[in-house]
Amino acid sequence: MPPSPSPPPSSSPSASTPATVRDLTPDDAPALTALYEEYEWWDDRDEAAVRDALAETAVAVGVEADGRLVAAARVLTDHTYYATVYDVIVAADYRGEGIGETLMRAVVNHPDLQSVAGLSLLCRRGLVPYYETVGFELFDPELEIPEGGVEELVRMTYTHPDDEHGDADENRD
Repeated sequence: MPPSPSPPPSSSPSASTPATVRDLTPDDAPALTALYEEYEWWDDRDEAAVRDALAETAVAVGVEADGRLVAAARVLTDHTYYATVYDVIVAADYRGEGIGETLMRAVVNHPDLQSVAGLSLLCRRGLVPYYETVGFELFDPELEIPEGGVEELVRMTYTHPDDEHGDADENRD
């Protein structure tokens, strides 16, 4: 797939912090890793893995201000049915300045996501109002099923078990 056009540069709503939005590439791994290190959930991510993740991510958007990466989000998508936003982060010293809203508006308006019906994400309950400001809505987990009736959707996860040496990936084909 050819590289996608970058979303147009935009400015943060805050007059004190001009910001530039752009697509991220694997070359941005050092800056993104440093940003992840600011937040405990992701402080164990290493630069090589972040570089690999960026290389395999369909859409990765960053916001730069004052010469550094201050916000980022990644989107995994099939470009047809599904697009899921992951790893939304804003540097602690830039929160409350509109940088997050700038980031998420760039994500939802990204040219590579316009053919997808909608985006989804998982977030902490306390962040719902933030995502609502850019158009996300709470998903009603109950839906009609083809066999008739309604059923509640549930979130499920799978974690690969470590082998006896702690090297779960080492023996995979």
